[in-house]
Amino acid sequence: MAQSSSPISAVAERYAGSLFELALQDNSVAKVEADLASFEAMLNGSDDLSRLINSPVFSSEDQAKAIAAIADKANITGLVGNFLRVVAKNRRLFAVPGMIKAFRRIAADHRGEASAEVTSAHALTDAQQTELKAALKGIAGKDVAIAMTVDPSLLGGLIVKMGSRQIDTSLKTKLNSLKLALKEVG
Repeated sequence: MAQSSSPISAVAERYAGSLFELALQDNSVAKVEADLASFEAMLNGSDDLSRLINSPVFSSEDQAKAIAAIADKANITGLVGNFLRVVAKNRRLFAVPGMIKAFRRIAADHRGEASAEVTSAHALTDAQQTELKAALKGIAGKDVAIAMTVDPSLLGGLIVKMGSRQIDTSLKTKLNSLKLALKEVG
């Protein structure tokens, strides 16, 4: 079920659950996860694509044509290619980022893993990711699947979201806290 009462998260959960069931039947959960990660990377890297999925100005036909062309060009075929086309025709592209997160969580739960979203100021090395997974495993009590994003505005440190918990060790947050503390003193 949806972890939030928001209509968008409910839509995302339903679509992600359906996609997961199809991927499980097709024995292609890993391929679907990889294709979704590929689409998510394109979405995060393109303001135009982000505008396409979030803007109500585009008709469902225009969105469906554009998504089909993008999926074909990026070689996103099979379940994820069809899934994106259906989502576009149903005018639900705005919920795709939530669908991707929900799919990752459902897949991790199915594998007996916890899932975590990690944002860092710079890309972590494989050794750093392994160490982070080990530390998170100690907290969660089971293996942890990590979805990494890079946000240079953090300056340093990490933000880790795992379930309802968030650990923010970013330099940006520490500097903002210090700034607020200094305003209160002065």
